[in-house]
Amino acid sequence: MSIRRPGPSFAHLRRLSDDVGLFEHAEHTTPRTSHGYCVDDVARGLLVICREPAAPPDLLRLAQRYLAFLVAAQAPDGAFRNRLGPDRRWQDEPAVGDWWGRAMWGLGTAAARSPLPSMRATALRCFETGAHRRTRWPRAMAFAALGAVEILDAWPDHRASRWLLHDAVVTIGPVPQDPAWPWPERRLTYANAALAETLIAAGGDASSDGLRMLGWLLERETYDGHLSCTPVGGAGPLDVAPAFDQQPIEAAAMADACARAMTVSTDPRWERGLASAIDWFLGANDRGLPLHDLSTGGGCDGLTASGRNENQGAESTLALLSVLQHAQRLDPAAAPALAGHRSGPSRRLGSCPTFDE
Repeated sequence: MSIRRPGPSFAHLRRLSDDVGLFEHAEHTTPRTSHGYCVDDVARGLLVICREPAAPPDLLRLAQRYLAFLVAAQAPDGAFRNRLGPDRRWQDEPAVGDWWGRAMWGLGTAAARSPLPSMRATALRCFETGAHRRTRWPRAMAFAALGAVEILDAWPDHRASRWLLHDAVVTIGPVPQDPAWPWPERRLTYANAALAETLIAAGGDASSDGLRMLGWLLERETYDGHLSCTPVGGAGPLDVAPAFDQQPIEAAAMADACARAMTVSTDPRWERGLASAIDWFLGANDRGLPLHDLSTGGGCDGLTASGRNENQGAESTLALLSVLQHAQRLDPAAAPALAGHRSGPSRRLGSCPTFDE
């Protein structure tokens, strides 16, 4: 019997937003306005809305507000500030941390998918301004590369995106052949599946490595028949499940990666993995508790050893929304690319020469 999974509700996302952007934190369902805003979450919000098929006008206006926030955060050299205080003053200098990668992912998605021509043009311009920047941090590069993949799906000859994707693969590094730890890092940390997704999206040999990584990660993060996410403190070869605190961002990254794998492979484990990532939010987890608040549309901030974090901040709510968008893939009546990843070219990297710093 098939499981009926709810569609996304954007009610809490609207609650967390104002005329500037998206508040980062909440106390239960009330925005903590004193904590201000961050590019990380605004970029996630832009991405999720632009993934939504037939978004209503008020959501499109919200996406325009998020895009304006990213435009204001970007420096002329392509880097981004991250934190805006409640006084609407930036609290940091432009840099290329994870927030740069998230911004690039959101911009690439908006440039390729927004139904508004003005948004597409602005997002593409900002993406191209940031596309020449690089960082040694694999996750920041992976996030940015996933924005590049969106651009390449729309414009296959976009050279800056091809280079960015190529350099992200180089930064992630070679995937070890050791079946006990086929991972390019000594420890798992956060949003782990994003590394595998980036390689899968790159095509060719990188895609094979990414599928191998994702299969191993999915097996490692499965416990007693359900997803058991890598905790906030990370995990090494000797750590065992279950462990806490588990964060929604990890389950969302797994859903994204499995949805990506479904576009290049017919192996049924990717659909099972996607289902388990969705169902983690719905109660199929190590505490048997839903992190989806049906009454608000929000997502709880984490799964702890004693239960769940009842706060419904931006990151967790957007993680929930993204997996519920993917749930449409598991509905036989839904179009295969309604909300997740579109089937793209089998090899996006083309003939980029080796990057030399």
